[in-house]
Amino acid sequence: MTTNELHLRLLDAARHGDPDAVRAALADGAPVEARDEELRSPLLLAALGDHVDAARVLVDAGADADAQDRRQDSAWLVTGVTGSVAMMRVLLPAGPDLTLRNRFGGVALIPASERGHVEYVRALLRETAIDVDHVNDLGWTALLEAVILGDGGRAHAEIVELLLAAGATPTFPDADGVTPLAHAERRGFTGIAALLRAATGGA
Repeated sequence: MTTNELHLRLLDAARHGDPDAVRAALADGAPVEARDEELRSPLLLAALGDHVDAARVLVDAGADADAQDRRQDSAWLVTGVTGSVAMMRVLLPAGPDLTLRNRFGGVALIPASERGHVEYVRALLRETAIDVDHVNDLGWTALLEAVILGDGGRAHAEIVELLLAAGATPTFPDADGVTPLAHAERRGFTGIAALLRAATGGA
């Protein structure tokens, strides 16, 4: 089997989430950091499909959770998009870089907050030292993103609570100087506005 065929075999096994096929491909000499045409690694492909068992095999083989593709996605960053707590926990032993940025300049916490992944945000804040006030290229923190791009419903309100409890700065404004509270009030998110008002001493 050629080197290219080994690469493809491992990538295909990871993409389909077959841990036995991943293990076999590695045993036959496939490099754990093989890349496809989009520079996606086997671990990234496994993370995209939430194939936890396949990812565990790759992590045990030394796969890099921070390896980024052409879109600057990595296995670690993708967990913030999918909201998979199980995948996040599989990747933690690989020592992911909590400061790694996606193509928008954000860390994993930001897309998770935007998408309303409550349990993921809860686990990430409890189990890592991720920067709760990280600012992306748009000038938004996770708190701002939860308000600006959220729907104001229960999930986003719970995420706002979690972020505030973890030490997020409630008055941290966007690049235009607009605070999370002002955004919440503009959007008619009364429950979230009340949380933010309480966190800022009723101001």
